[in-house]
Amino acid sequence: MSREEQSVGLEKIVFIGRTFDEYMSMFDLSLEEMKGKKILDCPAGACSFTAEGNNKGLQVTACDIAYRFATEDIAKKGEHDIEHAMRHVEQAKDRYVWSYFKDVEDLKRTRLYAFNTFVQDRLVNQERYIYTELPSIPFADKSFELLLSAHFLFMYDDRLSYSFHLDTIKEFLRVAKEVRIFPLINLEGKRSVHINKMVAELSEYGVKAEEQRVSYEFQSGGHTILKLTRPTLK
Repeated sequence: MSREEQSVGLEKIVFIGRTFDEYMSMFDLSLEEMKGKKILDCPAGACSFTAEGNNKGLQVTACDIAYRFATEDIAKKGEHDIEHAMRHVEQAKDRYVWSYFKDVEDLKRTRLYAFNTFVQDRLVNQERYIYTELPSIPFADKSFELLLSAHFLFMYDDRLSYSFHLDTIKEFLRVAKEVRIFPLINLEGKRSVHINKMVAELSEYGVKAEEQRVSYEFQSGGHTILKLTRPTLK
C-alpha cells in the first residue's frame, strides 16, 4: 500500500494466505532453482511460503504492511476473514476454476493451513517478517536473487495507479535480480490495463519481460505470470 494509505487499520486488511505448494505452481518454481538463493515474498500477507520454505532449507524473507500489527491481533482476525472469503466464493463459484481445489471446503482447509502456519512461524521467527510500506522496500540494492509478488499488483488496477505500479516494480527490481508477479488479471477477471504500458516502459530501462503460462488457475483467467529480469550492469 502507498504512504497515503499507511493509516489503514487492522480492520481494513484481509488476511488470506496461500501455501508453499500453491506458490510452487503459481510461480512455476522448483526447489532446485531456489536452493542457495535469497528470496523475498512481497507483499506476503498471511501466506505460509516463508515458513514452509525456511523449513525446507530455503532462504525466504517476507514483507508486508500488515506486519506492523502484533501476531496475536492478526491471529484473532484471520479466521473471520477466511470465513468471509469462503462465503463470497460460495456465492460466485462460477468465477473460479475447480481443478486445484476440490470444493469450497477443500479451499477453506488450505487457507486455514496457510494462515495458521504463518501465525505460528511469525510467533517464533519474527525476524523473517519485515514491515514495509510499498512502493518502498527496506532492503539494500541487490539483496535478493528472486522476488515473488502475488495477488496485489495488477489485481487492484482500479484503485492503485499506474505510477504506483511502476514505482513498486522499479523498487522490486532494485532489490532483486528477478521478479515474478501473479496473476495478470484484476478482480473482475480481466487482463490489467497497466501491463502493456508497464512492459514497454520497463524495456526502456533494459528490463526483460516475459509472460508465461503456469499450471495454477483458481480465479478464472488467472494463469499467467510476468517474469522481469533487470539488466546486468558492468
